[in-house]
Amino acid sequence: MIHRARGRNGAVVPLVVFFFLTLTPGALVAQNGTLAEETYLTPPPEIADFVLAPRHENVTFSNPSPDRRWFVRLRSEGLPRLADFARPYYNLAGVQIDPAANRARSLSTRRTPGLELISLEDGRTVRVEVPAGASVSEPTWSPDGSRIAFFVHLPNATHIHVADVATGRSRRITRTPVLATLVTNFAWTADGRRILTVLVPEDRGREPQPPTIPTGPKVRLTTEGENRLRTFPDLLESPYEKELLKYHITGQLALIDVDSRAVRRIGRPAMFRSIDVAPDGQYVRVTTIQEPFSYIVPVSNFAAADEIWDLDGRVVIEVARTPIRDGRQGSGDGDANADRGGGRRNFAWRPDGKGLVFLEQEPAPQRGQQPDSAAADAAAAAPDSAAGGERQERARRKDRVMHWMPPYDSASLTVLYESENRMSSVRFSADASILFVTESSGGTTHEYAVFLSDPSKKYTITRTRTQSGGAWPADPDRVTLVTKRGPAGLPVVQLSSDQRYVFLQGTVYAENPAEEAPRPYLDRLEIRTGAKERVFESAPDVYEEVALVLDDDATRLATTRQSATMVPDVYVREAASGTLRKITDNRDYTPDLTAAPRRRFQVTRVDGFRFWVEVTLPPGYVEGTRLPALFWFYPREFTNQEAYDRRNRTYNKNRFPAFGPRSMEALVRLGYAVVQPDLPIVGPQGRMNDRYVPDLRNSLAAVIDELDRQGIIDRSRLAIGGHSYGAFSTVNAMVHTPFFKAGIAGDGNYNRLLTPIGFQNERRDLWSAREVYLTMSPLLWAEQLNGALLIYHGMEDQNVGTHPINAERLFHALDGLGKTAALYMYPYEDHGPATRETLLDLWARWVAWLDTHVKNAGQAEPAAADVATSDSARQ
Repeated sequence: MIHRARGRNGAVVPLVVFFFLTLTPGALVAQNGTLAEETYLTPPPEIADFVLAPRHENVTFSNPSPDRRWFVRLRSEGLPRLADFARPYYNLAGVQIDPAANRARSLSTRRTPGLELISLEDGRTVRVEVPAGASVSEPTWSPDGSRIAFFVHLPNATHIHVADVATGRSRRITRTPVLATLVTNFAWTADGRRILTVLVPEDRGREPQPPTIPTGPKVRLTTEGENRLRTFPDLLESPYEKELLKYHITGQLALIDVDSRAVRRIGRPAMFRSIDVAPDGQYVRVTTIQEPFSYIVPVSNFAAADEIWDLDGRVVIEVARTPIRDGRQGSGDGDANADRGGGRRNFAWRPDGKGLVFLEQEPAPQRGQQPDSAAADAAAAAPDSAAGGERQERARRKDRVMHWMPPYDSASLTVLYESENRMSSVRFSADASILFVTESSGGTTHEYAVFLSDPSKKYTITRTRTQSGGAWPADPDRVTLVTKRGPAGLPVVQLSSDQRYVFLQGTVYAENPAEEAPRPYLDRLEIRTGAKERVFESAPDVYEEVALVLDDDATRLATTRQSATMVPDVYVREAASGTLRKITDNRDYTPDLTAAPRRRFQVTRVDGFRFWVEVTLPPGYVEGTRLPALFWFYPREFTNQEAYDRRNRTYNKNRFPAFGPRSMEALVRLGYAVVQPDLPIVGPQGRMNDRYVPDLRNSLAAVIDELDRQGIIDRSRLAIGGHSYGAFSTVNAMVHTPFFKAGIAGDGNYNRLLTPIGFQNERRDLWSAREVYLTMSPLLWAEQLNGALLIYHGMEDQNVGTHPINAERLFHALDGLGKTAALYMYPYEDHGPATRETLLDLWARWVAWLDTHVKNAGQAEPAAADVATSDSARQ
């Protein structure tokens, strides 16, 4: 679907407000005031200051240099402006394009006008030259760390600039603008002399124009078999849109000489989805979109070819050819060349720069031929059932790590290593003499080292059990190998200077995380003996984790350090002495909220299930004061109590509160309690939603009863709200419980009949779980709505299943039923409000709504919210 900055009738798209209230005296006051204003508003100063707090001025650790001396800071302007979101753009099958600048829309809407390099030696900053008025993205280090390249986004073009790290001086290296619609990155060659990118093609021609009159009807036909697809937004609509998409994603692959700016064009223009260059710069790996296009899936599901090209654009290797993934069983999941997942897979450049490596299962033996495997002897003695025989034959086929050297013919292909088990991944040491292999089987993940000089021996690095049952993260005990960048700029496993040790990062989780916080650690492990030594472990009163190991022997560490009251900062730690040197100096921009009283406790609902609730109270709260409260929540599914408890093992009481511009804790400044309960929906795997409504109702009842018992809330002045699935559940709570005077629901789906093939974690379709879909659709129960509902929705919501029509139809139903409701539709916003103007306006409406229907419920003349009109909103 095509979207421009102007509406269909040529008028600038306004904030759309639909408003319907039952005619109570208090509501009439609100209707004529804040809630009915058709302009952008600003909330009370306490809230506006919170929304506009300059959190973007704080520094986070990211993108360290290959020599581990620097890290990158992109300087943001803060909240994006509506004017940037209003630039004309196209939505084409899940790809948002800024046609004037030949780039992805997101590169135009998020402005980062500054780029800085921060020293890990002393914290000094080198400011990189950036053209005035430009925005930058994708800072990418040269392999030796002496230079850094980045995109410069101008109003009508994107170019690549390269800066000297020592001085910050930069220069543009592209003469032709970059095409950054699908490929939004670029790649250095290992020698640091050239950069691979996609350019706007020469002789591109004029952009396709829509037909002046339709050329035919809109035609859709079902395909053979069951096409089980989610409800994707903004799919292609017509032959014209197919041509428009092709025009805007077709680019010219090119190698740019960084010093001379000379351009070597590679092959003919194509629809590139990803690009990569071999360390030697003589070959490139590309993924290209293949026609025909589809009307029923987004670009990410289109057919694609993954190939290795030489510098003349000739296909040297076809890595994979993936058919369109259109929802039919077996329609293109994984490599088309893989037989049951055993074909060539996990292609990667070898990190020492010598060719390619990939995984491949040993070819199946010809009928009657014995495989060359020791497993054959054991299989011969096994029972000869048909199914068993199949399993045995598969077991006899080894999995292999293959090495392929140029010119990539059959003679240059060799086997590096073989395993009786299927390998999921393989990594290398910097000189590629040691493999680090990962295998997963029977719920266990095993990572081991193999010295290629003696591949018969395995040395266990880690062995962990994976979990299931709805818990997240599924494996809190996971330990990871520390990596660094190798000489070709590719990641390799870090070895100690004597090549004997590797380093492992993990976190110690306590049995009772409410009492003892998680403690990140770094271990040194001797490869051949398995002997382990702890290099670092976080203290119990802070949360300090290793961001980067600064030398091969882990004597110096870059860490991020925080606590519940200490804002995160970057430090350099001397591992032996424990000496800390602070690198950044971040600020707490909302100290009153950081210090606000918090309570975290468990409640037990009527079925015996126990879950956690967190409550934030106003600063200076007096014990026993009963407050109006907002519940803000997002339900999650679990199979049982154990799965839920496992997820909560990762709770971190030492984490600094990370408030964003939509964090509801801001309401404590206005005298509300903010209640954030877990909302577990529990049932057998695949049937968790069978008890969605009872679990929702019983969980909320248990929380309210406990808060009432503690004397925190006035249970006659409660509101509830949520975003996305939380919005959907908010309306369900208001139609299936009598607890709430008001609700706030944003970017939700309220009619599950519009997502008939599945939604969220529900994998059954409407026809196999009809009663679940009907019961969980609050639109179908709208006549039971209790309280006043504020609905908001981004008019360009691109999330699967939450089309803006959901909000419009729910409001239409509530209006027809005489319920109290308001609807705010925000131009240019996606699935989650982002612009400064929208966020300030939303808070103004939220505060007025809650004050009218909750805080001052029952008063004839509620206190008017302190709001400003759009002029001050833009200041």
